[in-house]
Amino acid sequence: MSQTFEITIDGKKVMVDDTMTIVEAAKKVNIHIPVLCYHPDLAPTSNCGLCVVEVNGHPQPKRACSAPCTPNMTVVTNNAKIRDFRKTLIKLLLSDHDVTCPTCAANEKCELQKVANDMSVQLDDRPPLLVKKPKDESGIALIRDPNKCIACGRCITICNDIQEVNALTFANRGFVGTVETAFGKGIAKSPCVNCGQCIIYCPTGALSERSEVDDVWKAILDKDKHVIVQEAPAIRVSLADEFGLEVGEITTEKMYAALKAIGFDSVMDTNFSADLTIMEEGTELVARLKSGNKRPMITSCSPGWVKFIETYYPDLVDCLSTAKSPMSMFGVLAKTYYPKQKNIDPAKIVSVAIMPCTAKKFEARRPELSDSGFQDTDYVLTTREFVRMIKEVGFDFRNAETVKPDEGMSCYSGAGTIFGVTGGVMEAALRSAYMLVTGKELENVEVKAVRGLEGIKEATINIPGFGDLKIAVAHSLGKARKLMDKIRKQLNETGTSDYHFIEVMACKGGCVGGGGQPLGNGVSKRAKRAEGLYTDDKKAKFRRSHENPEITKVYKEFLGEPNGELAHKLLHTYYYKRSQAEGNVVEQVTHKGHH
Repeated sequence: MSQTFEITIDGKKVMVDDTMTIVEAAKKVNIHIPVLCYHPDLAPTSNCGLCVVEVNGHPQPKRACSAPCTPNMTVVTNNAKIRDFRKTLIKLLLSDHDVTCPTCAANEKCELQKVANDMSVQLDDRPPLLVKKPKDESGIALIRDPNKCIACGRCITICNDIQEVNALTFANRGFVGTVETAFGKGIAKSPCVNCGQCIIYCPTGALSERSEVDDVWKAILDKDKHVIVQEAPAIRVSLADEFGLEVGEITTEKMYAALKAIGFDSVMDTNFSADLTIMEEGTELVARLKSGNKRPMITSCSPGWVKFIETYYPDLVDCLSTAKSPMSMFGVLAKTYYPKQKNIDPAKIVSVAIMPCTAKKFEARRPELSDSGFQDTDYVLTTREFVRMIKEVGFDFRNAETVKPDEGMSCYSGAGTIFGVTGGVMEAALRSAYMLVTGKELENVEVKAVRGLEGIKEATINIPGFGDLKIAVAHSLGKARKLMDKIRKQLNETGTSDYHFIEVMACKGGCVGGGGQPLGNGVSKRAKRAEGLYTDDKKAKFRRSHENPEITKVYKEFLGEPNGELAHKLLHTYYYKRSQAEGNVVEQVTHKGHH
């Protein structure tokens, strides 16, 4: 049991316990201690030293981010000595930093920029020590700029300790220390799964997505092209605070208005194809349950997760649903079903996806996702790139009038919208799988057991005609690894698993916490965005995917039956085994419909 006691910080008394650090105690009494390497979502690394404070009984300053509170502690957070130390440290960091703030992707959100401004550090105060290094632009989704890296270690912590991907490491020591990929081979030849969590937690602009904004503008401005856009569920709750609205506020129709102002020819919605995914995945699940398959079915809509299982658990890849992600289902229909409906040459269609996820850029380039006869999804923009486009056209998002999307692939149910939060795919699938098994509607559509930010959630759901369905939900790849180790052990020892259905999302909180979301996307914001999606679900006219009239229409007029011949050809995929050293494809290990 923790011990509670009183300490003094800058003359203020505060009650703490022995699990708290000085920086956490200071927050309780609204005392600001500047930090760079520290982040409340991550274990402290004590790398930068900016948070030093003086503590009674200690001749040397203590690092507040990691120093624990102790009884009778008296802390001084700001005096001439501490202030001079911090200013000197910032000058040293800036001396080895590529200061290109106006054009940096992190401009106005850069923590180094903010702390330098707060401490009144001038650029001409610094000795110029930067020796330019080449950018790592080898990856499809991510770019590393070592010239902006301050070696804080946050990216390594999130990659190795939370995601357990181990794509990043420290190279060298001291002032020349920097973050690198293994053996300096670059992102493309590392086990990186493109989840982008390193970008979210980077305090500077050392990590960013590979932007496709210029390519999208070129397509929009080409009169010979017809540009269709889709937006993921989480986008509608992550734009709000970027434009001065409440965190988690639903901005769906303002989002459509912004897309029309930018100039997209057709504005539709990924939530439609989330409902389509449920029809395919739910039908597949029911078929597996009826067949008595001893291996659990695992969701396949998170591309960072898919690459992770291909890399570290290729023996379990056949557990993945063969259903494509909602983005990829929309992409293939945008160049098959949609041009037939609109009498447009599919060769003239450019399909753009706005996603909360950097790994979607990698997914779009997977060569097997071309069942339309073209690359199904041409470009993927992150939320951050979309925000830049909104600002570029000067669109007043905060005060925008709301508009409706274009008809055809935009109607969605509440089940489609909760795809954006951990547990949402599971909940949406259960709403329809129940009907597919029993022929009756699930009366209480809110499956509370799979909601929340607990790392691994488990539950047993009784479905009449089948019995007890054991389910599990994991978010963040480190938690997924623990669940996969358990399943691998069960299958190796007994040939069967306790679980029937599992949902995995690569990022903590699900897509609301995706690597393409606005910078500063901490866990507290993710929780508020999740609340926004659940509110959208509650307000929806339809709350089950199979109730969506546009879904009924696409099957009736084009696809036939769920998991039927054409649906399987267009909406399902296969997977690979990848090298753990470099993430490259070693061999194809599944086929469509082969389990």
